[in-house]
Amino acid sequence: MPAVPGTEQETAVLELRPTCEHCNKALPPASTEARICSFECTFCEACASDVLGGICPNCGGNFVPRPIRPSRNWKGDNYLGKYPPSDRVKHRPVDATAHAALVAAIGAMPSDER
Repeated sequence: MPAVPGTEQETAVLELRPTCEHCNKALPPASTEARICSFECTFCEACASDVLGGICPNCGGNFVPRPIRPSRNWKGDNYLGKYPPSDRVKHRPVDATAHAALVAAIGAMPSDER
């Protein structure tokens, strides 16, 4: 998570990456289809569940729905206007063989025990 410069105290915010790392589907800031792991690897709902089986190919963690940053300044300048989404695309399709090996190794483990 990048620190946002220019504030009295720099604030760490989610990048809100623009696309799915696997299929490159657009995931705008208000998308309810975006899924992230604790390292903010970003995938669409279909790839996270159907292709990856709920296991992040980069860290082995689980996925949760990505929060939606408010588009309007409802309170304290905590909105997209002050903290815009990232435009940095990380398109790196998952190697199916490598991911299958990861799933075989840890797939039966509950995510809180990985």
